Amino acid sequence: MSDVVRIISYRTESKDTKTFEFVWNKNVRTGQFVMIWIPGIDEIPMSVSSTKDVKSITVKAIGEATAAIHKLKEGDIMGIRGPYGNGFSINENERLLVVGGGVGVAAVMPAVRETGADMIIGAKSKDEIIMEQEARRHSKNVWVSTDDGTHGFKGNAVQLMKERITEKEYDMIIACGPEIMLYHIHKACDELNIKYQLSLERYMKCGIGLCGSCVMDGMRVCADGPVFRNEQIPMLKEFGRSKRDPSGIKIDL
Repeated sequence: MSDVVRIISYRTESKDTKTFEFVWNKNVRTGQFVMIWIPGIDEIPMSVSSTKDVKSITVKAIGEATAAIHKLKEGDIMGIRGPYGNGFSINENERLLVVGGGVGVAAVMPAVRETGADMIIGAKSKDEIIMEQEARRHSKNVWVSTDDGTHGFKGNAVQLMKERITEKEYDMIIACGPEIMLYHIHKACDELNIKYQLSLERYMKCGIGLCGSCVMDGMRVCADGPVFRNEQIPMLKEFGRSKRDPSGIKIDL
């Protein structure tokens, strides 16, 4: 059953991304997700971008449901259930590098707030960067990459990560973003023998491991993930190669 929460504030993060804040009396771990219900439209999974007393979701408008969320204002309500899934396991004694690509930055931002860890933010261009100033408030070392070079490092987040991990030692990489980015982080970390945790995304209907829509090589992304550790990733043969659309048809990435 969904709870009902009321939007207490919202802010624009980029041209197509907004963050919505609300009070919700649930404990949420960094990396877990919730199911957001938009009456008459759909119910969709969303990462939690703030896990404190005032919680938030950060939404990129890419379809009917997310466009509907973007229309919400202060005082409006939405349905929410969860939290679900496994979050990130964060050890305060580990040297941590956080990598976020696109709207995936929102899913890992709580880790930066909690630990002050170094962070890489990746985007296609300057106008798609989100939460840079938020990251700088909590971390001494924040690096930004843009594919077109309009801000920060010219190139992608993985290229920038490879530079940083040769200059400074890290015990753990945690990351969320486009799957092609995560796949190459996995390859780079395996080659350099660095532990990692990746937050994966698949189409989800129920969010609790019953419907099977998000199954990936026998693992349910909603229940067994969405965060997977380095020892689990090699078992996911579909990772970086294919996913399923809402009808269940497998499509190449």
